[in-house]
Amino acid sequence: MAIDAGFINKSGLEFKDISSEVSRSYHFSAQIVTIADPLWLHVSDSGGHRIFDASGISHYIPSGWVHLEWTVKPGSPNFDF
Repeated sequence: MAIDAGFINKSGLEFKDISSEVSRSYHFSAQIVTIADPLWLHVSDSGGHRIFDASGISHYIPSGWVHLEWTVKPGSPNFDF
């Protein structure tokens, strides 16, 4: 089971434990997005990936653009939409 690193999920989405991964890289044309120490993953029907990492950073990898990441304030949900 993954270390939660403060993970708070109020989205109603189901996340999969991917804490066994050292990193995860997404390739887009000439760009690569690498996420170190990913803990939790949700893959939406549209193919977007929501990832929470061990540093407490929330990432969204959509199919239409390269990468979006955010860090929430202490006690705030990492995903709530």
